[in-house]
Amino acid sequence: MKRIYVNEKWCLGCHLCEYYCAFAHSGQDDMVKALKDIQINPRIRIEEMNGISFAVSCRHCLEPLCVKSCITGALSIQDGVVTADKTRCVGCYTCIMSCPYGAVMPSDDGVIQKCELCMQNNGGQPVCVQGCPNEAILFEER
Repeated sequence: MKRIYVNEKWCLGCHLCEYYCAFAHSGQDDMVKALKDIQINPRIRIEEMNGISFAVSCRHCLEPLCVKSCITGALSIQDGVVTADKTRCVGCYTCIMSCPYGAVMPSDDGVIQKCELCMQNNGGQPVCVQGCPNEAILFEER
């Protein structure tokens, strides 16, 4: 299964992946209108440590602790992708605490959100990968 991988040598820390992610999940057609004057809440985050920048997103683990810890069954695995059903999430945030990578996060509406590899884009390439100007984020099978 393809997953997102990050080459921290090439990451510029520009945060464009975060903006592309937020836009892709905004439900709007115009990026400027969708993101103007708001604080974005993307499903991918750029972290910086000791001068090194890298993107943090869901790793779609083979045995995900977040899915095992979800008390309502809102998290599940579909075709190797860990997905969240917002209608079943009660906002207990147990999955956030159990994810060893910090890839599950609160959403703006009180439930959780996480990277789902842009599966709503007909299974195409994730928008963070498409928007990375330095090709530091890759979507490949290893």
